[in-house]
Formats: sequence, structure tokens, C-alpha cells
Amino acid sequence: MSETRVNIYIAGDSTVQNCASNYKPQEGWGRMLPRFFKDYVHVYNYALGGRSTLSFIEEGHYDKIMGLIGPGDYLLVQFGHNDEKLDGRFADPFGTYQAYLKRYVDGAREKGAYPVLISPVNRRRFNLFGEFYPTHGAYPKAVKELCDELDVPFIDLTALSEEYYKKLGMEESKRLFLFLKPGESPNYPDGSEDNTHFNENGAYEIAGLVVEGMRRINLPLVEHLK
Repeated sequence: MSETRVNIYIAGDSTVQNCASNYKPQEGWGRMLPRFFKDYVHVYNYALGGRSTLSFIEEGHYDKIMGLIGPGDYLLVQFGHNDEKLDGRFADPFGTYQAYLKRYVDGAREKGAYPVLISPVNRRRFNLFGEFYPTHGAYPKAVKELCDELDVPFIDLTALSEEYYKKLGMEESKRLFLFLKPGESPNYPDGSEDNTHFNENGAYEIAGLVVEGMRRINLPLVEHLK
């Protein structure tokens, strides 16, 4: 008897997206998530670089998901990196950001699917004394408060990634990110010191943190892990 098909849809930004070949070795954790699940679990990653809660909707990516998602499916949502930027994408943490996130929750529920909100993964930031400091301000708290209000499963990827970066330390944590020497990659001829985006190994390890977050809240999806 074959297993039941499980569908996971993802909305998010560049830290989550499936990176095209011209971005390699950059990768997002959404690309790596299927590695943790059994073969009958299908992950549809619609995350795209530069998108905020609103621009993802305005550009039609939200509608694409809503046209496909169905009863019993899951929708994982992680935004924040671009909502913070003081340009056309800015969303106030406890105002428009929460309002836009609520649209993802409402849309999924209207389709009989299960929304899961994820606070933004941390950038790598250490001060001169080697102490980590967070960079997402009030956004993670805004996600948690909305989840409490709407009774939505919450994965605190901000806290999980902070915990992990601290454990690795200032130098060792670089191995998760897009740090390249000049000439090391044809896509980055001048090298890269990127503290926001992950390399393939880093994306895999962050996907592992997302799975750990699922375990901590006992999300039913954990029944389908390898």
C-alpha cells in the first residue's frame, strides 16, 4: 500500500529560494528541505529573492500558490529581510507586516491547508568582541504575536539560528554563508563576503533547523521525516 502524498508549499525570500545556476553556490533552505522528508512528501518552493510579504503578493506569486494548494497541504511562510528595508517594500512590524502575513494564513485556511509562520533566519553578525547580535528588530516578535493571536504554528527560526551561530562562533559560522575568495567561483569573480545568503551546505544546515523547529512544536509533518 503506497503512502499518502503530502504537499508543502513555501513562500519566502532569497534565504529560502531555490537558487538558479547563475547564483551558485548560493542556496536557500527551501531547496534543501526535501532531503529531510520521505519520498512521498513534495515540496513546492515559490520563494524568490528580494520579495517582501507585500511584493510577493503584488507580483502574483501568492495567487499561484493559492491556485494550487488544497486541503491537508502545508504552507510555510518566512519573510522579514526585505520588509525591513526602507524602500517600497517596507512593512511596519506590528502593522502592515502582520496584516500581510495574515493574508497568507487566511488564504491557506480558506483552501483547507495548514499555514505555518516562520520568523526570519538571522544574518551573521558579530561585534568586535566576537559577540553575536540580532538584526531583525521587532519582526520575529511580530510573527510570534500573530501566531498566538491566530492560533497558527510558529517556528522561531530567528532564535534557532542565533543559537546555532553562537554555538559555531564568529569564524566557524562563516562556513554556512557565501564566503568566497576571488576566482573561486565564476559567478563571483571578485569573491564574496555575504553574511545574509547561504552556500549549499549552510542551506542544508538551516533546513535542519527548520525541521528542528517542527519537532519542537510537534508539527504533524514530523511524522513524514526520514
